[in-house]
Amino acid sequence: MLRLPKHIWFCLIAGVALIVSVTVGMMLPLQPEALNNHIESGAIAGNLVASANLSQRVTEFQGQMFDSWQQQASAKGVYQQIPKRYQGQTLSDVKPNPRDKIIALTFDDGPWPKYTEQILDILKANNIKGTFFVIGRNMKNFPDIGKRIVAEGHTIANHTWHHWYHRMSPKAAAYEIDATEEIIYQVTGVRTNLFRPPGGILGNGPAAYARSKNYSVIMWSADSHDYKRPPAERLISNVMRNSKPGGIVLMHDGGGVRDSTVKALPSMIKQFRDSGYRFVTMPEMLALEDKQLQTIAKK
Repeated sequence: MLRLPKHIWFCLIAGVALIVSVTVGMMLPLQPEALNNHIESGAIAGNLVASANLSQRVTEFQGQMFDSWQQQASAKGVYQQIPKRYQGQTLSDVKPNPRDKIIALTFDDGPWPKYTEQILDILKANNIKGTFFVIGRNMKNFPDIGKRIVAEGHTIANHTWHHWYHRMSPKAAAYEIDATEEIIYQVTGVRTNLFRPPGGILGNGPAAYARSKNYSVIMWSADSHDYKRPPAERLISNVMRNSKPGGIVLMHDGGGVRDSTVKALPSMIKQFRDSGYRFVTMPEMLALEDKQLQTIAKK
């Protein structure tokens, strides 16, 4: 008997097995339709798996991009989520760390030619970010000014579409809020959940609708009364007399002649700083108080 190395025997046996399998395969009847169906089924299954994997990757990528956008926008002051404890609530001030003298400058009724731009110039020169409660129809009429508010890092918020004072039906109140929210988004790409009722009126419909939509309804603790067009010195006195840490200052950048506000603002800023205050936006103010409350709750 011929003796061959083991690896040679293994190769011979493998070769014979391959020949047998090919021969048997050629002898079987060929069924093109079944073969096509098999191929198509495999292709469809493969496509479904690939599609699912691609969809998952796209979703993950979108989530990463959204998180990145949020972080960048938050750093610029463009996008800031309001803590849940303040959603659907009405606030006129906050109570942050008593050693932290913060104040929020807020401006109503813009965007408005000349005055909004002059106020933005003053805030920029002093490295201050404010909160602007805009009227929807003004945002529609002066979109470039609205874009500048956001581009320079200020917070933009909802002040209804028409600035009406009268009592409204639920449908009308919803329109005042929703239409303004939409024009803010169309013009600036920003969503807001801060609302201020015109005239501070809480019982005519819009404020109730805003709370139902989880807006924070922001009132004020120091009224400049600038809508009465007082001399700049009196305007400053109105504000400083009623200001305190965690306070919210009410001024106007639109809706009329605002020369007194523009004239008073630089001196007002200086007096606040000389008294140890620093300036924050409303989202920053709420975040600071929320952090303080969380710290207290842990003790």
